[in-house]
Amino acid sequence: LYSGISHAADKVLYIQEITSPGGVSAWLAEDHSVPVIALSFGFKGAGAVNDPADKQGLARMLSNTMDEGAGDLDSQAFQKQLLDLSIDLHFGADRDHFTGGLKTLARNKDQAFKLLALAVTQPRFDEEPVNRMREANRSRVRSSLSDPDWITARILNDVAFAGHPYAQNSGGTLSTLENITPEDLRGFHDRYLGKKNLVVAVAGDITKDELSRVLDEVFGGLPEIAPLPPPSFLELQGQGSVFLYKKNIPQTIIEMLQPGIDNHDPDYQIAQVMNFILGSSGFGSRLTKEIREKRGLTYGIYSSFMEMNLFDGLSVSTSTENKNAAEILSLTSVEWEKMKTAPVAQEELQDAQTYLIDSLPLSLSSTDNIAGLMLSLRLDDLPVDYLERREEAIRKTTGEDVQRVAQRILDFNRMTTVLVGAPEGVNNVKIVETIPGVE
Repeated sequence: LYSGISHAADKVLYIQEITSPGGVSAWLAEDHSVPVIALSFGFKGAGAVNDPADKQGLARMLSNTMDEGAGDLDSQAFQKQLLDLSIDLHFGADRDHFTGGLKTLARNKDQAFKLLALAVTQPRFDEEPVNRMREANRSRVRSSLSDPDWITARILNDVAFAGHPYAQNSGGTLSTLENITPEDLRGFHDRYLGKKNLVVAVAGDITKDELSRVLDEVFGGLPEIAPLPPPSFLELQGQGSVFLYKKNIPQTIIEMLQPGIDNHDPDYQIAQVMNFILGSSGFGSRLTKEIREKRGLTYGIYSSFMEMNLFDGLSVSTSTENKNAAEILSLTSVEWEKMKTAPVAQEELQDAQTYLIDSLPLSLSSTDNIAGLMLSLRLDDLPVDYLERREEAIRKTTGEDVQRVAQRILDFNRMTTVLVGAPEGVNNVKIVETIPGVE
């Protein structure tokens, strides 16, 4: 377990804030008990939301190719150095942000940081690895066409975010991936990855003074640019509608989405307690008890908050035999209303509080987990003492608080619902003829 907690007994995680001489800021959870360093970083707003419609998948392709050669090292030479030194280097792109991570043994840190600096500031985008990654992504799209869960998620994105860049396929379509060139990748890199939208989080065997120097060595070569302002905040589309893509399979896949709550909202932690009781806690949740345990209608049903820069939602995911689809929709609606009509039981409340508070320290068991958690806080513009504020808010939550927030948030009539399968007894559906974001 992370030993840095001993720095301050009243803190969930002891975090030092650093700004390098070159102006790069970082959060550091220093821990010398294990000779490992994990560095996570992100470029805020540099995600797939910026992909042109005819080049969907561009940010994802960039994340696939930035470690495929950099500086004077081609793909094979670059990857060999990572492998020989047991360095884990990866990049990723979601709708909102472009991210990356490095994990290395402390004894290999100098070379690890040099390779990271090359990948971030001097990626090559050679033709061979770009073509290889393009074809790997096209193969992924083709294989996903047989996955009902993927189809359901793709349709939900399309109908819920209609008219907004979030509706695009962040992984790319067969044709848009074909359009992406090395010049496109270089252009996206140069336009959206800069010091002004960079955030960094580091955990492990490195001191504050050393990190201050490393930040400039790794990221100092980035330009002083920031992304253009993002698109406007998204209003959920398709509220109150049920969309059906007919597929001859034994079960119906069900995805539901309604507006949620921002993680800066004063009621956010109360909402987390409410959702734990309602559907996020697995076997202990009301949805699971009523729909799986009492009636055996599904193997699993879960609710979860969706938090993005431009949209906050609350989703429900499940699957069931086709004959039970209408009943599951009805029972979920009933549980939505029950949560609003009376305070939750004291036992439910205490179980939720105990789990939500006690499970967090258990997740801080590795350097990369700690760095990843800090990065997520920074990408969400949350304060350095957020974890302590979170714990206090959860402890103070009452049954009446949960009921009040349920009444504020839960509204089954605002659900955008997508079904994939051959459901029985579901009326007034809107038929989806083709899977969007494929061709």
